[in-house]
Amino acid sequence: MSDWEPDDEVLQLIRKYALQNALEYDGDGQVKSVQGRVLGENAELREHARHLVPLIGPMVDEANELWKTSGADAIRSILEEESPDALEKRTKERREGLPELPNAKAGEVVLRFAPNPNGPLSLGHSRGVMINGEYAATYDGKLILRFDDTDTKNKPPDLRAYDWILDEFRWLTGNEPGAVIYASDRMETYLQKATECVADGHLYICSCPAPEFKKLREAKQDCPCRDLAREEQNERWQKMLDPKGGWREGHAVVRVRTGMDQKNPALRDWPALRIQSAPHPRVGTTYRVWPLLDFQSAVEDHEQGVTHIIRGKDLMDSTRKQKLLYEKLGWEYPETLYWGRVKVHEFGGFSTSQMASDIAAGEFEGWHDPALPTIQALRRRGFSTAALKRFWMGFGLTEKDIQVPMATLESFNAAELDETSPRLSFIQDPVRLALECKGLTLPDFVELPIHPEHPELGSRNWPLPTDCGLEVFIERDDYKSAISGDGRLRLKDFANIHLDPHQGGEVVQLEKADGVRIVHWLVAGVERPAVMWRPDESGVWSKRKGLLETSGHGVGQVVQLERVGFARIDGLPASNDPTSSTDLIWTHG
Repeated sequence: MSDWEPDDEVLQLIRKYALQNALEYDGDGQVKSVQGRVLGENAELREHARHLVPLIGPMVDEANELWKTSGADAIRSILEEESPDALEKRTKERREGLPELPNAKAGEVVLRFAPNPNGPLSLGHSRGVMINGEYAATYDGKLILRFDDTDTKNKPPDLRAYDWILDEFRWLTGNEPGAVIYASDRMETYLQKATECVADGHLYICSCPAPEFKKLREAKQDCPCRDLAREEQNERWQKMLDPKGGWREGHAVVRVRTGMDQKNPALRDWPALRIQSAPHPRVGTTYRVWPLLDFQSAVEDHEQGVTHIIRGKDLMDSTRKQKLLYEKLGWEYPETLYWGRVKVHEFGGFSTSQMASDIAAGEFEGWHDPALPTIQALRRRGFSTAALKRFWMGFGLTEKDIQVPMATLESFNAAELDETSPRLSFIQDPVRLALECKGLTLPDFVELPIHPEHPELGSRNWPLPTDCGLEVFIERDDYKSAISGDGRLRLKDFANIHLDPHQGGEVVQLEKADGVRIVHWLVAGVERPAVMWRPDESGVWSKRKGLLETSGHGVGQVVQLERVGFARIDGLPASNDPTSSTDLIWTHG
């Protein structure tokens, strides 16, 4: 169990955003929204995120109850005294400043984002794209997209991934890469450099079995192959390259001559190239000796004039290995910065290889399955690049490992979507009600805003019957709640109704009255079947049927569903089939 306890400053921060949320959403503040705002203001709380919900929940309930009993002015009065900054209608975008790049000169900075194309980009990859992209923009520099695709054994490239990643890079940055490099197209460069290094004695060819070399490395003893004459090393190198030389995969590896006296075992004569028998999807079987990532990346960074490398702190050994090679070759190593690991609670430890395996096993419908943490899935759900940027900028370049809930990203995305998303009504598990309206004259239609804060966008008009034979849809849970109580409900932006146990009732009042629960609804005639794919409380995704208000919105439009949340239109119904459904993908609440 954690011994972390919130101090008064943390509790006041929670209270501020609980009150602000209740004020902005008319007494319907939400825990996730408040949590996202708290974490957005105080990044250090992210590691304690799971302990915040028990604190936030009661404060949100208290703030919502205060709004309902005492009104918005009471909350506004408290905030004016305690936290006047929370009364600003639009909170300024907060961004943790990235540190300056060491020894950086405007116009001369060269960075690179170098994914392995064994699948599309994930949420974690987007950090590399956006942080590097921000630095490139700040220093008027160049960001290279480099496909590190020389491993056909452990992480074989997927031909589709090259186009996926290029498209996702463009989407995330809004720009073209400064250059696009395919490591598999640069094999001659790596092999030529290896030939030179073997001839100069910087590399040697080791034919020791892997277990035997491991024992030597642990004992800090030189491999017998290390002391072979240069001429024999050159012959061994040619033997590796020659398909008829007799050596097969695993028989020999090229090592960097660093010395077995290195304190760090990982640096002791580390492997640089090996034989790989698996064909490459782009160049086939043209090459049989392939560079390992540390050698390939080191050579390519030098060739492209990379000035700064930003990588995870788990790759510090790669930096150390490559620096030893650079020293031998007389090259200047790029400035290097590190970040710690960010783990999103809901996604755990997904890896590209694991996702590919799960997709092949039929556990997910593809890389765009909304349950996956891929950029394809996040785009499909309706996440914006602006939200992703705010999410990653908030962490900066801290080397501290952080755990964070998805609610943090969702809060940034909600702020973006709330400004632009048209409103629609979606009724899950609908109940059809037949309502009378004795003594009341109904208007010709109900006028609802497309966006409550942007009247210039117009309205949604639902026609009403002239004979007062009114039929509407509400959610079954709302109906049951009303029947088990006093039977009263208010149809949002329209009228108060009184229900009976037979799915009937009466419109009793058009004017809004206090103390009546407000529900979203649909009038019969403006609905079409819809299916929304969304997760349950445990994170398991499933498809739920309902009725969606008709509209002219197309595929890709993100809408805000009344009392439900944000969703993206993923598919439209057949125009000639009134029973076909609109497909919705849940974004978040």
